[in-house]
Amino acid sequence: MSILFEPTKLGDIDVKNRVFMAPLTRNRAHRDGTPHEIAVTYYAQRASAGLIVSEGSQIAPMAKGYVNTPGIHNAKQITAWKEITDAVHAKGGKIVLQLWHVGRISHTSLLPHGNAPLAPSAIQAEAPTFTEDGPANVSAPRELSAAEIETIVTEYTDAAQASIDAGFDGVEVHGANGYLLNQFISTNTNDRTDAYGGSPENRAKLLLDVVDAVSERIGRGRVGVRLSPTGTFNDIHDGEASATYSFLFAEIDKRELAFLHVVEAFPGFEPSGPDKDLIQNLRTAYSGNYIANGGYDKDSAAEAVEKGAAAVSFGRMFISNPDLPERLRLGAELNSVDDETLYGGDEKGYIDYQALSSAA
Repeated sequence: MSILFEPTKLGDIDVKNRVFMAPLTRNRAHRDGTPHEIAVTYYAQRASAGLIVSEGSQIAPMAKGYVNTPGIHNAKQITAWKEITDAVHAKGGKIVLQLWHVGRISHTSLLPHGNAPLAPSAIQAEAPTFTEDGPANVSAPRELSAAEIETIVTEYTDAAQASIDAGFDGVEVHGANGYLLNQFISTNTNDRTDAYGGSPENRAKLLLDVVDAVSERIGRGRVGVRLSPTGTFNDIHDGEASATYSFLFAEIDKRELAFLHVVEAFPGFEPSGPDKDLIQNLRTAYSGNYIANGGYDKDSAAEAVEKGAAAVSFGRMFISNPDLPERLRLGAELNSVDDETLYGGDEKGYIDYQALSSAA
């Protein structure tokens, strides 16, 4: 277990342990995308993580896909995030912001002027989202032009700079879970015939363009990427996953980024057979700082780090256990998650989970 609590360095980011907090959508921001005041407490409570990866945050108004999710594209949002990063740093923590564009996983009611969601191709997802009026099927998207894709790269770059201005220690480019960059990567969501479609190299182009532009702006030692090679969330599927991700992992490895954060498994879907082999092969071939995510407990996390992972990130366990590293270190009992308060709401199920020091 002790290896989980050893410090390490991810590019330019020094971390105090290998127990990381995964990005967690909680739908508690203000309607205009400004982080809520109670988020200061929420993140500060979890500052004992080696690294906090923030909830996904929209890089632009057209990047939004769910009600009450935060953004990082205007001065008001930057100011609110600065209060959060200051609170985390005051407690000795490190935090990076996850840069998010949902692409086709959105609804016209969530987007400026009722516009259609943006996507690599005009292929509608069989997936839900959450609007002001409750759950709804996502809207039909429209295909991005090449010029618009270049604009999106600029939006990512500006959002990365805004993150640094807000006091974050770096950023994570969200290329997983069926959102925009993952939609470009995957065969079932990208039928383009231009430089962004067809071969694995072309389908990976936008993600790599974003990574390169963001790295040039804020430094590659403060940039990470999140990928989900076997994921099917949000109606995503890559029929050439082995070729696609072998290429992507190799390209990311060359760039010597701060980290690569990989969703290896989703709740209720344990990888097996070809999926399990793919993850293992990709993980073995990658020489950089690999952050493992998906279904880990304290023993399997320690084993993963022993075998070469830089760290392991935890999601649900960090929701209900703000002092998770200490609980794992002591072998203490873990609080259970209240599923009814995961998304939306107020302090309940957000900042009222007890730490060991207050449990008595």
